[in-house]
Amino acid sequence: MYNSDMPTRAELPSTKQLVRSTLIALVSAIVILVAVILPAEYAIDPTGVGKVLGLTEMGEIKNQLEQEAATDNAAKQTVVIVETNASVTATESTAESASVVQTSEAQAPEWKDTIFLTLKPGQGAEVKLVMAKGQTATFDWKSKGGPVNYDTHGDGNGRSISYEKGRGVPNDQGELVAAFTGNHGWFFRNRNADTVMVILKTNGEYAEMKRVL
Repeated sequence: MYNSDMPTRAELPSTKQLVRSTLIALVSAIVILVAVILPAEYAIDPTGVGKVLGLTEMGEIKNQLEQEAATDNAAKQTVVIVETNASVTATESTAESASVVQTSEAQAPEWKDTIFLTLKPGQGAEVKLVMAKGQTATFDWKSKGGPVNYDTHGDGNGRSISYEKGRGVPNDQGELVAAFTGNHGWFFRNRNADTVMVILKTNGEYAEMKRVL
């Protein structure tokens, strides 16, 4: 029924060969773990290879981001305690408490979208928001590992506009108002000798965020 020939005993790998292949695979896995995974994920670089390849810095950036995220979560869980004076009426006390809570919420805005852009030396990236004319988006971005060049601009329906440009800027925040219906956002370029990570957070009136480069 089958035309294929069964392998002979001589053609099958010996036990010695199997053990040797297993040991080679095990050693290769250990080398990859020590030289690549540990530097890139945990900033642990016992061999120094990770620093040469730029992986150790990526691991340090990830660790720093995790620490910042933990700090943000702890801040959100902080309970705001409002002490009222015994002589203040119940109505005034309630209004004061509401005012304090609203102020606290204004200081810690909720973000609709967050994107992380890892840029190697000389690499660029572009992120756009789909917006209608007159819509406003709030943004906050910062670069970990070094400043970047950026260009805030828009395009659509044959039109284009440049809102703002900067060189060697570590961070920026503000509002982006669409001059016309189309795609509006940011282009980032890393001119450093090392890899950087740009963290962009946005909120407001837009249909979607998309990375176009």
